[in-house]
Amino acid sequence: MTERRLLKIPQHVAIIMDGNGRWARQNSLSRLQGHKRGSEVAREIVTASARIGVSYLTLYAFSSENWRRDPHEVSGLMSLMKHYLESEAQELHKEGVRLKVIGERELLPNTILDLVEKVEELTKANKKLTLQMAISYGSRAEILHVVKQIAQKVRDRRLDPDKISEQDFEQHLYTAGIPDPDLLIRTSGEQRISNYLLWQVAYTELVFVDKFWPDFTPEDFMEALLTFQSRERRFGTAA
Repeated sequence: MTERRLLKIPQHVAIIMDGNGRWARQNSLSRLQGHKRGSEVAREIVTASARIGVSYLTLYAFSSENWRRDPHEVSGLMSLMKHYLESEAQELHKEGVRLKVIGERELLPNTILDLVEKVEELTKANKKLTLQMAISYGSRAEILHVVKQIAQKVRDRRLDPDKISEQDFEQHLYTAGIPDPDLLIRTSGEQRISNYLLWQVAYTELVFVDKFWPDFTPEDFMEALLTFQSRERRFGTAA
């Protein structure tokens, strides 16, 4: 990769890893084989992010809507997730990567949740890269979670409703303490957000890539970062 061409590295990159199933169909493979190849690509992009100097990487691994998929596929995805957590934990730790899982964690199988908590504990002091895995995640559910938390504080008279700020709201997000994404990449040619980080991407630069996720390479990642570098971010101010 051509890291030397990067003059402006985004602090936080979010990715919608889309197209595993269509890639598998295109290559006469099962959907689970597509997801397996997708997990290998995710590992490559984590490594590239750490090498380039990205501080936060958030990957949309499993949406809250994905629970409605065929039970066989969901079971396969959970097994793949379990394998990833077991096989990559030490390598992530060795590379200085901190893992954080965001989403409705209570919906995860206990075996997965236990592994998540172990890897989070193992890597919690790492500083090189924070890898956020959005698992059982939906942004509308996250926003409802925040509203309920704030409503309870108002009910308990711990918060004045007239003084609720954006900062108060953000403190209750799953991503509390993590800066908003500078760049959002979506693969597979689709151009929509799909219930992903709706609050957090208010001023995020968007890059859509016409490749299925299993075909996405570190070179494609670099091209997306170079596209980000060419953007002028004004955050609502005049040019």
